[in-house]
Amino acid sequence: MKKLSLVLAALLCTAPAWGKVRITVVPDGKTATIKYATDGEKVRAFALDITADKGVIEGISGFIRGESTKERPGYGIFPANFARHITVDPNSGNVAKWDVNDYTPVADPCDPGALGGLGTPGITIEMGALYYPTDDSSPNAPLNQGTLFKLTLSEQANLTIKLNEARGGIVLTNPDVPAVVDLSGATSIAIASVAEPAAASRSDYAEWAAVGKPSCWTFPRQCHGDADGLQESDKKGGYTHVAYGDLAILMEAWMKPSNQVVGTSLICADFAHDEGVSATTGAYRVGPTDLNILVKYWLEPDTNVPADCGAKL
Repeated sequence: MKKLSLVLAALLCTAPAWGKVRITVVPDGKTATIKYATDGEKVRAFALDITADKGVIEGISGFIRGESTKERPGYGIFPANFARHITVDPNSGNVAKWDVNDYTPVADPCDPGALGGLGTPGITIEMGALYYPTDDSSPNAPLNQGTLFKLTLSEQANLTIKLNEARGGIVLTNPDVPAVVDLSGATSIAIASVAEPAAASRSDYAEWAAVGKPSCWTFPRQCHGDADGLQESDKKGGYTHVAYGDLAILMEAWMKPSNQVVGTSLICADFAHDEGVSATTGAYRVGPTDLNILVKYWLEPDTNVPADCGAKL
């Protein structure tokens, strides 16, 4: 553990200083998880157009409703639907109930500049954050990276996200500072059920099947240290898929017994696709070999990290 602490300290000292907001689409079968990440800025609101090039967007889930809190941080204020579904007590100014079924981030297609809505190929979403105290250091503020929501598609399609500038785009807590937005990880992202490999003899197929065929193992760079499918700033000012979010997952999964990792998102940190045995914990999935892989590609630009992991399954 002492050696691990030294490695982590060295990795954390390489933190870059860049001020960008990234939106990423992470495929998971017919579901797409929409994530955001910043390098320190707090985002106050998102207005995004999301389109599928085939079929329709059937559903949205995985979002919070209401104020952002330390226990449940996030973007639970939906400006496009607030007046339609939320009642504010005129005397106290409090909202009696946030958990209203029709209160979602999807803008009504009749709203100016909005796309067709659920059941069509395109939706417009609006999400904002409400928290107290209101400054960036507030313990109730949204995190600098996290999940906005999940979408379900009717069929295999490429999903693309663009800013809806007419409805605000992305607004930082300081509205006078324009957000520098990267959508490269949210442009023409293939969403489909994880297909069975053409040949079960591929190198990592048996391991993939043994741990439940986790969709994260199909990420192009998962076997090289990408546990979350997200881009972050690299050490040269570009982008990398092997960074702090992946380190956090590895730390949570470190040397845990295999039965506590298989079937959970922690299996995504099993970069070596193998199982080790410890005298103290028994069989484990995430350990030194996985850390060595993470260190090898730590903050390396994506151009330097092979994108061949899914092909091994």
